[in-house]
Amino acid sequence: MKTSTSSLTLILILIIIYFGFKSSMPGDVIDKELTETEFATERALVHVKKISTKPHSVGFPAHKEVRNYIRRELEKLGLQTSVQEGYTTGDWANLSKAVNIIAKIEGTEKGKALVLLSHYDSNPHSSLGASDAGSGVATILEGVRAFLAGNKKPKNDIIILFTDAEELGLNGADLFVNNHPWSKDVGLVLNFEARGSGGPSYMLIETNRGNSNLIKEFTKANPDYPVANSLVYSIYKMLPNDTDLTVFRKDGDIEGLNFAFIDDHYDYHTERDTYERLDRNTLAHQGSYLMPLLHHFSTADLSNLKSLDDYNYFNVPFFKLVSYPFDWVWPLFIIALIFFFALILHGFKKKSLNLKDSALSFIPLLSTIVINGIVGYFSWPILKSSYPQYQDILHGFTYNGYTYITAFVLFSLAVCFFIYHKFRKINTANLLVGPLVLWLIICGGLSTYLPGASFFIIPVFALLAAFLVVINQEKPNAYLLVFLLIPALWIFTPFIKMFPVGLGLKMMVASTVLTTLVFVLALPVFSFYKHKNRVAFILMLLFITDMVSAHLNAGFSEDHAKPTSLVYVLNADTNDAQWATYDHVLSGWTAQFVGADKKVPEKLSKNTISSKYKTAFTYTSKAPLKNIAAPKVEKTRDTIIGTERHVKICITPQRNVNRLDIFTAQTNIIKASVNSVPLSDYFLKNRTPGKLITHYISNNEYTELSLILPKNEKFELKLYEASNDLLTNSQFTVPARPKNAIPKPFVLNDAILVTKTITIE
Repeated sequence: MKTSTSSLTLILILIIIYFGFKSSMPGDVIDKELTETEFATERALVHVKKISTKPHSVGFPAHKEVRNYIRRELEKLGLQTSVQEGYTTGDWANLSKAVNIIAKIEGTEKGKALVLLSHYDSNPHSSLGASDAGSGVATILEGVRAFLAGNKKPKNDIIILFTDAEELGLNGADLFVNNHPWSKDVGLVLNFEARGSGGPSYMLIETNRGNSNLIKEFTKANPDYPVANSLVYSIYKMLPNDTDLTVFRKDGDIEGLNFAFIDDHYDYHTERDTYERLDRNTLAHQGSYLMPLLHHFSTADLSNLKSLDDYNYFNVPFFKLVSYPFDWVWPLFIIALIFFFALILHGFKKKSLNLKDSALSFIPLLSTIVINGIVGYFSWPILKSSYPQYQDILHGFTYNGYTYITAFVLFSLAVCFFIYHKFRKINTANLLVGPLVLWLIICGGLSTYLPGASFFIIPVFALLAAFLVVINQEKPNAYLLVFLLIPALWIFTPFIKMFPVGLGLKMMVASTVLTTLVFVLALPVFSFYKHKNRVAFILMLLFITDMVSAHLNAGFSEDHAKPTSLVYVLNADTNDAQWATYDHVLSGWTAQFVGADKKVPEKLSKNTISSKYKTAFTYTSKAPLKNIAAPKVEKTRDTIIGTERHVKICITPQRNVNRLDIFTAQTNIIKASVNSVPLSDYFLKNRTPGKLITHYISNNEYTELSLILPKNEKFELKLYEASNDLLTNSQFTVPARPKNAIPKPFVLNDAILVTKTITIE
């Protein structure tokens, strides 16, 4: 292949990849002239700005302000609103009093209702909640406004539901599904969520059965920018899901569609989840889902969405969402297998293939996979060792994370070009035998164990077509081969970015291995490059450049602030106090309190306070005693009934607090309830020694714990009562953080924690 042709095909491949990413969501959405019946991102942004002014978790002062704002906006649209209030514990034994906001657009016919769902609480204690989930609330408010502006009466009832306490344990959804009379009429839920502050919004299905009817109806609605695939759906079904929609599926057997974006994961649950950092095009993407789906499902038959059958589906430019039944999985695989063996026979007959070179094709294939797999697997541990501050980014996606992804993709490609250059004397047809065998093995395994990923066979068919071309032609048309590469580029390259962004840089191995697998799909093009070693050299230089750039941006700044933590812990039993932190690398701000005398905590175990990533305190140091009131504990009942001991304990705050964690080593608890809300038998039977209940407290309310134990049972409870007022409490002189630091998310932070032990003889 001529150098000019090589350059042009490489440029063309880059353009195809870029277009695949660019076309997945709206672009340049601001300042477009829109009619009143169209979704306007600028109007939705007004709501985001209002909602995300202050942290507004349950029990925080701004929580009520946000609730009142949402109700006013719904009433401006002519809708009557109501609130549903009550205690629930959900599946996580997290008690809170949720206050849901509910409104309804009456339909013209009796039938199943459509629910538009998002939550309005932010994560405690510092998150401003612009994306999670102010963006969801804003999307629905603007979408409903645009829908009502059309003066079109829906056939189905449309319920607008803004749940509360989603961040604490899906409590608002639990309250609605299990206690509200409207829940029995729900046929479908559209839930809008976020796990970052940008990027495309992914559609994920929630169903207890098959997805075929949901996919058919979603396709009929015809959203402009669908981003969805059945691989993510299959993986999602195997994971412990935790969105409000999960409660609808598990407790109500109600179908639903999640829409959530995950890019810029470093903003997730932090005080940097702000109006300014929310990607405008991402918000427009949410709106591009809502409007066609709202119009479609407002008149569709919502009683006919359940199915026993599953579909494979994936999105590609121009064709939007492509889908086909699981029944096609094995026939497609068998056809590919037959096609492969037929081509092998044809290749040997034409003498384009020979046994020796075909066998040798496995050497560069396996070498590149092993090298890139090892590098990808160990990249994150090595980075954390080289840059210890990365340990303080608990979700594992650093501010320079995109640079690292680019760097390791470049490294993987450099390895591929370099190794395949060593085997340049083997013709393209022979080189493709190994990759085809590997990809057929992968597709066979997926067909057996993960059929939702069976659409991977589509690029393999394209590779088989390229195999046919190179068997029959010594100098095939390079642009035809690039054309046959398009399915692989559009289907697989988004995964290269998605896995480490969504799951953290520990998943870099997925990017490096998948890059290698895509490279071998591109061998019909790349094998004709005469100077693959030069390409490898350029790619390695780019890798080094990116690693230098990542190094220069490995520190923290005002825009990329360091997550920091500080807790004051008072032991009411021993009357001593400690400063505690979750930080691995102390900032100057934290070191003021946990400094030269710091030590690794012994008594504060990792299971003391629940956190998303099971994070433990890293250091403690001695702190001055402050006059912090411990909770008042009263045993109001202690009775033997038959073979059971019934105990009731009331714990009342003596100061303004936000949460109470109760722990016990007791595992033989027969029944338990908190504030008259029972804990599930499943939870009690399967809990290990540790947390019994967490109460996220509103209005400084008491916690009443009722236990049924075996007769004559003695037990011990450990109480951890926390308030998030360390920086504002008059007894302390903790300065505000510098601008290059933020409160660490996912852990108890900026808190005054009082511990107390109760022994019941």
